[in-house]
Amino acid sequence: MKSTAEQIRGYTGPAIWLIGFRPFFLGGAVWAALAVGLWLPMLSGCVTLPSAFTPTEWHIHELIYGYVPAIIAGFLLTAVPNWTGRLPVTGIRLQMLFMVWVLGRIAVFWSRPISPVIAAIIDLVFLATLFAVVAREIIAAKNTHNLKVLVVVGLLLAGNAMFHLEALYGGAHAYGTRAGISGTIMLIMLIGGRIIPSFTRNWLSRREAGRLPIPFSRFDGAVMVGSAMALASWIYEPTHRITATLALVAAVLNVARLARWAGERTGGEPLVLILHVAFAFVPIGYFLLSFSILRPDLISPSGALHGWTAGAISLMTLAVMTRTSLGHTGRPLAANGRIQFIYVAAFAAALFRIVAAFGIVRELTLYASAAAWIMAFSAYIFVYSPILTRPKV
Repeated sequence: MKSTAEQIRGYTGPAIWLIGFRPFFLGGAVWAALAVGLWLPMLSGCVTLPSAFTPTEWHIHELIYGYVPAIIAGFLLTAVPNWTGRLPVTGIRLQMLFMVWVLGRIAVFWSRPISPVIAAIIDLVFLATLFAVVAREIIAAKNTHNLKVLVVVGLLLAGNAMFHLEALYGGAHAYGTRAGISGTIMLIMLIGGRIIPSFTRNWLSRREAGRLPIPFSRFDGAVMVGSAMALASWIYEPTHRITATLALVAAVLNVARLARWAGERTGGEPLVLILHVAFAFVPIGYFLLSFSILRPDLISPSGALHGWTAGAISLMTLAVMTRTSLGHTGRPLAANGRIQFIYVAAFAAALFRIVAAFGIVRELTLYASAAAWIMAFSAYIFVYSPILTRPKV
């Protein structure tokens, strides 16, 4: 059997359709910048979209169920061939899958004139197809220990369906929102728990002797279980004190887990350091969630979620996108000044959004967060478009 690398080298079409991360990372970044760029004018009433969603619903949906699935697809369609040794999705099959994602964005955008039900069906097809493609590859290769990633994709699919149902029948899109965020945070804890200590160890092993990341152990498994319990409680009882307690415990556990990975030694390599910074927003999100339940007068529960959304999710996805796009196109794994600008802008967006959640100069910090977010993703598009659309060097 040919290796995945040999199979990819046999592809002769346009570079953008060579492997999953290329179109989905680029398309996801474009949509992330556009979605936030449209949201603030929508919220202020200056722009009205032909969507059946309210401005807030559209903003939430298109980041959780528009942007995030694109990046997950790009990651999984690139990682699964390496896990299984099977032929990657390339060429026309990749184009068709990408177009299904694009059609979902168009359908949600125009959902009022084309019918919210039809738009929901079109939108749900993408995650259902991604689930089927990944499941087929993992099962065909008998690579069953990676089936756990399907649980997260399935949770996102179910959450997206719930989001549409809640919007259709006058709900507050609450379960759909919480399920989508929970699924994404679980994926960050799962995949981050693999790649962060691995990449950190690989980089530190070439430096002077010192502390190295502790490999995955029962402790990591216990942290995952405790974190999942907190998220499950939050999905079903978002304001209960039990949820606040479980979230606080999960925050402490994830701080301890992160501390085991020797992140304090990675200051010399931004591509590695950003992974640790991004993961730090996972316990920050749990802390903010617990605090918002106990003191809703100081920070609203919806505002607290931005520790995860604007923090952990945006920073971790950008960290993976920037590194993967370099490594899988044959470029040196080094973050130049332009790449570091992406990280700084995304970090600023997260901090401004968290400050806004506390009501501190809210309008100013909200707009500052949006501006920094748009700059981060626009910078990714500017820096990485030539890399993603050209052959491997």
